[in-house]
Amino acid sequence: MEDALRDLNVRLERVRAGGGADKVEKQHRAGKLTARERLDRLFDPGTFVELDAFVRHRCTDFGMADVEAPGDGVVTGFGLVDGRKVMAFAQDFTVIGGSLGQAHAAKICKVMDLALKTGCPLVGLNDSAGARIQEGVDALDGYGQIFFRNTMCSGVIPQLAVIMGPCAGGAVYSPALTDFVFMVANTAQMFITGPQVIKAVTGEEVTLEQLGGAATHNQVSGVAHFYATDEDGCLAQVRRLLGFLPANNLEDPPLRHTTDPVDRMEEVLREAVPADPNRPYDVREVVHAVVDGGEFLEVHAHWAPNMVVGFGSLGGRPVGIVANQARELAGCIDINASDKAARFVRFCDAFNFPLVTFVDTPGYLPGTAQEYGGIIRHGAKLLYAYSEATVPKLQVILRKAYGGAYIAMSSRSLGADLALGWPTAEIAVLGPEGAANIIFRDEIAAADDPVAVRRARVEDYRRRFANPYVAAGRGYLDAVIDPAATRPALIRGLEALGSKRESRPARKHGNIPM
Repeated sequence: MEDALRDLNVRLERVRAGGGADKVEKQHRAGKLTARERLDRLFDPGTFVELDAFVRHRCTDFGMADVEAPGDGVVTGFGLVDGRKVMAFAQDFTVIGGSLGQAHAAKICKVMDLALKTGCPLVGLNDSAGARIQEGVDALDGYGQIFFRNTMCSGVIPQLAVIMGPCAGGAVYSPALTDFVFMVANTAQMFITGPQVIKAVTGEEVTLEQLGGAATHNQVSGVAHFYATDEDGCLAQVRRLLGFLPANNLEDPPLRHTTDPVDRMEEVLREAVPADPNRPYDVREVVHAVVDGGEFLEVHAHWAPNMVVGFGSLGGRPVGIVANQARELAGCIDINASDKAARFVRFCDAFNFPLVTFVDTPGYLPGTAQEYGGIIRHGAKLLYAYSEATVPKLQVILRKAYGGAYIAMSSRSLGADLALGWPTAEIAVLGPEGAANIIFRDEIAAADDPVAVRRARVEDYRRRFANPYVAAGRGYLDAVIDPAATRPALIRGLEALGSKRESRPARKHGNIPM
């Protein structure tokens, strides 16, 4: 037995050494941790259990027969994050560049299957040179097997993709199929075709970082949801997000400890939103003032900034928050904001997060670029997402709520369970200025003092229509509240809606406007 145990330990040490000291040193010089160092930082100390440590590739072509590849370039297993079970895989760039072959893919698929069967989150740490060319179609099939499982896991268990090195070609589609994508500045890149191919085909010259770096995908493409300046910070973000998420779609998000009084009045909210509908402000100040302890985990913080989405808690219960950002594009909804909010709403609905929506929008963003880009199709996604959602839906209208954008932002028409308005709320087809210019156009044109007549008609329209009491009188708002009482009003609403049950017509699935 002693010899057998000695042999086991030698083999384990060989696997844990990865590609060897020189490759590990090269990884560190590039500003990157190794796969095992990353897993050590992700999981609670001493809880990670490795699976398939001794798996080897079976490729004998192109000199691969003699290539040592400990663990075939990927570490898989499970452990605890803040005491809760999580499955994970981490590609090991020190072992043949973390390239994906048949055995490598099989290890990932096995841990994905295990995550699905046991109902726990899956975290993938991506750092790979891509498909292993020597394995040909077997490598391509491996990617396909992973993509299929990403799709089967979608809406059943949370899936987090963490990009910590190169992720190119077909490999990018697995992260794209997950729920949240994290990227590390300067070391992480995602792209379909690299700079050399782009230059050869289109003549464009672009660097790796410009093409597919963390800043690009967080600010421009919207592919990534979280940006980190280093790997430690990135893994801390992953742990923080996991703390909000349920293990699977059959569980509620875990209750969070809070000492913040549920009946806390926040008088600062009476001044947070300017009375002048044209003055900007930061809606995140409203969110921070309402949620427990001011803690708000923003998602997609750097993309489509005219829409704010993220997680917080009210009375200890996690909620998903969607809000128009009045200081960006005046809070107009555009193509990217529609996609951003719709995707987040659908995630929250899949994993049982009540939705709280703060509304202050003058409408959809006008212009030929938006129309040609498909704002109709993209805007319909948001309508679809809110209409489809069966979780408790709470709406708070802060200021402007005009036209179709009012409907799209979790209106009573789309199934809001509790619709509240501040006294500053204006709910109308058009803003008072635009409405008066149309309705009273002839009167204004014929007046001796058109400016004075126009001003009078604008104020008359605002008094008669652009206030919350008209909507409340028709039942579209359940209450007009003191802004300072927003937090206790929402918490009481959540308590009342905690037992909500809502069914939908039987169908295979809907056809969301893609």
